Amino acid sequence: MEKKVLITGVAGFLGSQLAKDLLEAGCVVVGVDNLSSGKITNLKGLSEDRFIFKEMDACSRKLLTDADLHNLAEIYHLASAASPKYYQASPFETINVNTVGTKNMLELAKRRQAKIVYTSTSEAYGDPEMHPQPESYRGNVNTWGPRACYDEAKRLGEVLCYLYYTQYQTKVKVARIFNTYSAGLANDDGRVISNFVTQALKDEDITVYGDGTQTRSFCYVTDTLNGLKLLMEKDEANGEIINIGNPIEYPIIELANLVKTLANSESNITFHPLPEDDPKVRRPVIDKAKELLGWEPVITLDSGLAETIEEYRKKLL
Repeated sequence: MEKKVLITGVAGFLGSQLAKDLLEAGCVVVGVDNLSSGKITNLKGLSEDRFIFKEMDACSRKLLTDADLHNLAEIYHLASAASPKYYQASPFETINVNTVGTKNMLELAKRRQAKIVYTSTSEAYGDPEMHPQPESYRGNVNTWGPRACYDEAKRLGEVLCYLYYTQYQTKVKVARIFNTYSAGLANDDGRVISNFVTQALKDEDITVYGDGTQTRSFCYVTDTLNGLKLLMEKDEANGEIINIGNPIEYPIIELANLVKTLANSESNITFHPLPEDDPKVRRPVIDKAKELLGWEPVITLDSGLAETIEEYRKKLL
């Protein structure tokens, strides 16, 4: 029998690419998305005979009894705005999908005896005082600020995963994802790479916040998705939190210059005040991913950016 997989947030950047991968692997995919930040156009061209789309919210209790979700083998809970631009515009919805929605998906996994991957975030580490960040680091997160609706909701989602694993032995795995990018990231997404590439291609000012010395680690989408699929596959990862990210970090000013060079751009680089609670450093320790999953990223920033720039160039023509 074909394996049936549920993806929440299927119309998002990661979800739509994951759906494509799983359909190509022969799975039946049920995709759920309320289209608050996902785009229906991301689902164009998906194999219709094995893809079922439901315009629903991951928080909906109706999913627990939905006939299409019987015989479910796996759940990827990806639903949530991930860009500050989107999650700060809908803070209560962001909290709900990462808490109520996560509990809903864990309950579905429990009832169907399905495996579940919850996509948490490197934001769980907040503005870290330990560098680089291993999974054992508990973070430095502010509950009283504009990023808290996302950071703290993701952290509570992890608590729910812990409870379902320890109390009901649900086969849950948590991925703390670090900055993921590719040509599939909407050019109005508001995250740093989509901003820089769009600005560079339009010869607009490249806007750097702060002095540009703050660092990030960037993981190309195919590497991130391979990590998530291995996480789902490996029973050794049950009840584990695992960093999925690229351990090479770049200062933001270096990223701006690299994008400018690769895009042959005439843009100027301009500096603006740093947003509140913006992390100064961000780099994963991936020893656990290497050991438990046999995973590490393979796409370099130069090659990933070159691909992204070419695709954005076509979109902007």
